[in-house]
Amino acid sequence: MSVIVTTGGSRGIGACAAEHIARRGMGVILTYNRHPEEAARVVEGIEHAGGKAVALKLDVSDVASFSEFRESVTLALRETWGLTTLSGLVNNAGYGLFNPLATVSEAQFDGLFNVHLKGPFFLTQTLLPLLADGASIVNLTSATTRVATAGVAPYAAFKGGLEVLTRYMAKEFGERRIRANAVSPGAIRTELGGGLNKEFEALLAAQTALGRVGEAEDVARVIATLLSQDGGWINAQTIEVAGGYNI
Repeated sequence: MSVIVTTGGSRGIGACAAEHIARRGMGVILTYNRHPEEAARVVEGIEHAGGKAVALKLDVSDVASFSEFRESVTLALRETWGLTTLSGLVNNAGYGLFNPLATVSEAQFDGLFNVHLKGPFFLTQTLLPLLADGASIVNLTSATTRVATAGVAPYAAFKGGLEVLTRYMAKEFGERRIRANAVSPGAIRTELGGGLNKEFEALLAAQTALGRVGEAEDVARVIATLLSQDGGWINAQTIEVAGGYNI
């Protein structure tokens, strides 16, 4: 039995990824920060479909809480699945901020840095002793690292850092056969950054070869594939899941 930790699993891409991971027969430990009711609904849906899932609270910006979180993961593994190790980690939790470079505050900058780069770095480090040899790490980045989009400079910069970090994870964890890849979504219809209005969605669809914005399902399927044996020879890659955005 494989068990995967998926951060930010109460909504959006994280929730959809948790569901797809469970459909492939893997257990899921999903995290939430401010939405326990939504996390509970995701767990309920997975269990209704015959899978197993546990929801744990985690603020990925609070590195000091990670040791306690690891203890909670250890307990959940033992009590729910009778296991001592994880088979994967999805660093997905995040939020968006639209603000021009000229007006970004230090607090806004630090908030994005803590969630999108510092958090994944130290959470991976903290959970590394629990990851089994041959496990898989998937880091969620963004197509904004390739296509400059005005108003998201700090977010994109830290996602770019996470792409570099992904390659270093693959390099340093390779002796244990732990794979690390990044999934880079394009415009996706989620609540991140307040969602998409009709005009903005139409603009993004017009810039995409397949003529629409993406859905959480489009990204979740790729995440689940990378965690499975189907993705067993994919390593140190950033895979853009964007339908051909700005090509």
